[in-house]
Amino acid sequence: MISSMTGFARLEQSGSYGQLTCEVRSVNHRYLEPGFRLPEELRALESELRQTLARELRRGKVDCTIHLRGSHEAERELLVDDEAVDRLLARSRDITERAAAKGLGASHLSSIDPIEVLRWPGVLREQATETESLHAACRQLFVATVRQLAEARHREGERLQELVEQRCVALAELVTTVRSRLPEWRQRWRDKLRERLAELAVQVDADRFEQEVALILQRADVDEELDRLDGHLVEIRRVMAGSEAAGRRLDFLMQELNREANTLSSKSQELDTTRIAVDMKVLIEQMREQIQNIE
Repeated sequence: MISSMTGFARLEQSGSYGQLTCEVRSVNHRYLEPGFRLPEELRALESELRQTLARELRRGKVDCTIHLRGSHEAERELLVDDEAVDRLLARSRDITERAAAKGLGASHLSSIDPIEVLRWPGVLREQATETESLHAACRQLFVATVRQLAEARHREGERLQELVEQRCVALAELVTTVRSRLPEWRQRWRDKLRERLAELAVQVDADRFEQEVALILQRADVDEELDRLDGHLVEIRRVMAGSEAAGRRLDFLMQELNREANTLSSKSQELDTTRIAVDMKVLIEQMREQIQNIE
């Protein structure tokens, strides 16, 4: 199954905690590289969300952003730990009494500010049920968003697969063209050698002539390169039809195709063959550009 590494997904969800918005976007990358921007209330979930992402995606630079708005901060009930307040006030009285015993007046001590008391660590308690509800909603929303992203990447992957397949067909046609013209080109090389010998008025033994022709044809033989090109095209189609991530293997196959096309060009003794080899390399480069986005 071919999937692109490029995609975007956005989902929202509301509840007593407020409104959650999750956005996930991805672009191509050699490995899976996630980045998270989370509100303070959800920082504790980052490691878990990374694991969730890794189960759904294999490659790509993925930016994950979650926004929290609404009633969570404005309307939640303030839960005060009365015991913590009592301990804090008791310590304040102790300090006041000790200051008085040392002859320090009230002017040396600041009055107790209720807001400062509330800011003291441990005085305000989080509502456990609300936090659990928020975290559960975040997990659910993130999973749904990542799956939506995966679906978008799969749809884009189908389009990329069609483009690669079109170029595979065109490349196979060029291979067939070269193979069909090989007998004609070989005969032309044989005739050229005869003409050259005739121009030089050189008499050559028939067996020696055939040996020289065989050596020339051997140096220019491209049957092996054509067979390998066909084999690589078969492998490309097999990989694209599989269920595993195909991007890296397809990229390797593009290198192999390009190597065979270069060898075909270097062995070419005909202008037509050189032109076809150039057309092959253009098609291979077009495929390589598309495959750079495949997971």
